[in-house]
Amino acid sequence: MSAFRMTPEHEADLDSTGARRVYVEVDERPRLNVLDYGGTGSPVVTLPGITTPAMSFDFVAQAMRADHRVLSLDIRGRGLSDAGTSWTLDDYADDLEALVRHLNVDRPVLVGHSMGARIAAHAAARPDSDYRGVIIADPPLTGPGRDVYPTPLSVFEAQLEEAYAGTTTDDVARWWPRWPRREQEMRARWLASCDLEAIRGSYHAFDEDDFLVDWARVTVPAVFMYGDESPVVTASGLQDCRAANPEATYLGVPGAGHMVFWDNYDAAIGLLEQALSIVDDSSTA
Repeated sequence: MSAFRMTPEHEADLDSTGARRVYVEVDERPRLNVLDYGGTGSPVVTLPGITTPAMSFDFVAQAMRADHRVLSLDIRGRGLSDAGTSWTLDDYADDLEALVRHLNVDRPVLVGHSMGARIAAHAAARPDSDYRGVIIADPPLTGPGRDVYPTPLSVFEAQLEEAYAGTTTDDVARWWPRWPRREQEMRARWLASCDLEAIRGSYHAFDEDDFLVDWARVTVPAVFMYGDESPVVTASGLQDCRAANPEATYLGVPGAGHMVFWDNYDAAIGLLEQALSIVDDSSTA
């Protein structure tokens, strides 16, 4: 379980976003926290990765808010959302659909990174879904009969143990030396909000669900971003993705590994803006 406790520093982080905190409670689902950045543009819902609360994805959300209404989700078991007791792709997609309905968000574009990219693809692949488009960044390509995820679960567990004990920015920098200092600081403060069992359950699901099956079923405008140096989206894996969904647009982020937005922010945000234009233009054509 997470040892997370809100502090004045966490409150200051949230206040600095300029976003409104919205709690969504639907039926028996865990209570979910959403950062609503406002705005009058077409809506975007962001879905961060396995150990990334919405607050740690703020720097990406900020880059989109000028032209879009951005809502950034604390996926269950992260940030200020409740953990729940189950962490399958269906659980996450159901949560997403529930909050979109509850907040009356009209056909948003889904922007997901890593595990969030898998959630976005899974949600958009459902036959009754109504999303305007999908932009995914470096999703794990694992699944039955495929290569295992390159980072072992023990690495995530070790980082979480440090966070629960009171990690420092320098501790985070040892794991993620390429990141901007601000994002290292943000992870140091917010990683402890991630529930250990939620992380374990999510990680094991990487091997149980086949991303390529979902990706082949995505028919809305779709953009697949990947790090040119990513160990997660390999050259052969990318070839499989292109074969599964040849209608999607594929954009490589130069000089970036799996953490594309953290590793090369300027290039990744530039390509994200391009991806949003592609989806916006396709959906209005």
